[in-house]
Amino acid sequence: MSRLTTHVLDTAAGLPAAGLRGSLWRCDAERCERIVDFLTNADGRLDTPLLDGAAFTAGIYELHFEAAAYFRAQGLNLPEPPFLDRVSLRFGVADATAHYHVPLLLSPWSYSTYRGS
Repeated sequence: MSRLTTHVLDTAAGLPAAGLRGSLWRCDAERCERIVDFLTNADGRLDTPLLDGAAFTAGIYELHFEAAAYFRAQGLNLPEPPFLDRVSLRFGVADATAHYHVPLLLSPWSYSTYRGS
């Protein structure tokens, strides 16, 4: 059951955010290291967990979501610079034996997240 997953919903369109690019980073006190790049599927999810099993360890992580690129690809005319370009979520994993699900609710003007199930 130990794994890290995400799901992105485009709240402006009321649809899953299909084709959104992002990356996962593992951080320590001094720097962050890129672990994986991803592209959301038609349901706004990934086909596999971001991390699972022994690769999923306690610590600090960042998810970066390329919001402006996604919305421009949807045909939205965003200002330059866009209000939200890259959305970065920094979060901690205390129990690496658990399932951490980090959803993102996204529009060109706002976002929210929570620890899901």
